[in-house]
Amino acid sequence: MRITDYHFGKIVIDHMAYTSDVIVYPDRVDPSWWRKEGHRLQPEDLDAVVAAGQELLIIGTGDSGMMEVPERTRAFLEAKGIAVSIERTARAVQLFNEQRRRNVIGAFHLTC
Repeated sequence: MRITDYHFGKIVIDHMAYTSDVIVYPDRVDPSWWRKEGHRLQPEDLDAVVAAGQELLIIGTGDSGMMEVPERTRAFLEAKGIAVSIERTARAVQLFNEQRRRNVIGAFHLTC
């Protein structure tokens, strides 16, 4: 999967445009990702990511970085053997494209 464009509120992945938050797996896109607390990422928001068994999760926290990733969420993922990179979404998209040949998943908040 390759992300070819990201702007506030829109991401293009393999020629398909999405306007809601997404999780990008190596073989598919989940276009209906939503978090229990909206702008606060909790471990339970990532059950499918953990089940996918990848080695790296890149989290895009929004255009302005408004989605919070508490330390307990990072610790939960790392305890499951998943390395975590947390960046504003534009930078997270760049990292995802650079790392996409690895076992990587991207979780991207598209707005604020």
